[in-house]
Amino acid sequence: MIKDVSSAEFNEIRGNGVVLVDFYSKTCGPCKMLAFILADVDKEVGDDVTIAKLDFDENADVVEEFGVKGYPTLVLLRDGAEVARSAGLRQKPEIVNMIKEATA
Repeated sequence: MIKDVSSAEFNEIRGNGVVLVDFYSKTCGPCKMLAFILADVDKEVGDDVTIAKLDFDENADVVEEFGVKGYPTLVLLRDGAEVARSAGLRQKPEIVNMIKEATA
């Protein structure tokens, strides 16, 4: 399930199982391409993972907390703890593999 979340909404879901956080910007070309890729990832991983899209420019507190320096950045959380991170545009197989390795 893909959710576009604010900081407050993110803080409510961050500790609930496996959450893939997509730090993005509305003006970022690679971020827009990644959105389509994440839609395919969501179809493959189903309800096992929540994909949270967090606008880099509007949620500075979470960006700072995770030390995100640029976008797109993916951070994979398991029960609230970071287990994997990827910066830049990634393809579906890389993202699915990151999720499977971190949740095995």
